Amino acid sequence: MTVQPAPAASAPRAGVALGAAEAITSAPPARIRRRRPALVLTALFLTATCLVMLFPFIWAAMSSTKPTVVAFSNPPVFTYSPTFQPYVNLWQTTNFYIYLANTLIVAVISTIIALAIGLPCAYALSRYGGISSIMLLVMALIFRALPRFAVVLPMYEISKAIGIYDTTYAMAAALIAINQPFTIWLLRNFFAELPKELDEAALVDGCTRLGVLRRVMIPLMGPGILTAGIFVFLFAFQEYLTAAVLTDVNAKTVPVFIATQIGQNLPLLQQASAATILLTLPVIAIAFVAQKYLVAGLNSGAVKG
Repeated sequence: MTVQPAPAASAPRAGVALGAAEAITSAPPARIRRRRPALVLTALFLTATCLVMLFPFIWAAMSSTKPTVVAFSNPPVFTYSPTFQPYVNLWQTTNFYIYLANTLIVAVISTIIALAIGLPCAYALSRYGGISSIMLLVMALIFRALPRFAVVLPMYEISKAIGIYDTTYAMAAALIAINQPFTIWLLRNFFAELPKELDEAALVDGCTRLGVLRRVMIPLMGPGILTAGIFVFLFAFQEYLTAAVLTDVNAKTVPVFIATQIGQNLPLLQQASAATILLTLPVIAIAFVAQKYLVAGLNSGAVKG
């Protein structure tokens, strides 16, 4: 004889269980409640850090849009009618467009050539181990760590001797040499994460090493190549010391132009502020547009070294 469970007894139990589940899901976990003050403090700290980091940019933007009579007054004036006359004067009374073109040309040329050299070098160093590979990487790191003057001054003498001083070619060549170790190190980490079985499969199919690099590795290295290219471009785009030593008039870049405006009269100082904002805006645009690829590339290259 089988005994059937009474439905009336199970219904209250189901209701109690359902109510308990709703209470658990509606109330925040105790661990989250305990961590909430720490999360609030972390958010406040990060907000304050961002404001401190953005303060020079905000100050330059305010200085470039203030009327000249109150642009650098003490105490500072925070309520004013904005004007864009410093930007108009910057374009009409200076050769800023030439300096900006020089900056872009140098950055683009140095980025393309640095990647063209760095890709095969990084691939070779990631696939061929041994003491020679380690020594080359250490030498590249030492060259990168040298004081910039120890590198730039010999480049100044060489550019003078071969007649390319004050040209974008000399600037691009110098920046390629300076940034190449960083490019190789970064790309080598990306290549090291790709399994060697891909190389072996491509070699079995008849590819040469160069074919493996061109047909297999580079297509898989999209985020890594983009990350390295963006960093090299930004390094070249904002370089001051190398440009100050290797240029004079014809190949002057925007950072050098901004430095020459320091210590001048108020209108020129406002033009320097305007040039600073115009130099910074492309960097901000690149960071916003490529942030997803930068994060993906840095994450993919941070596993193996």
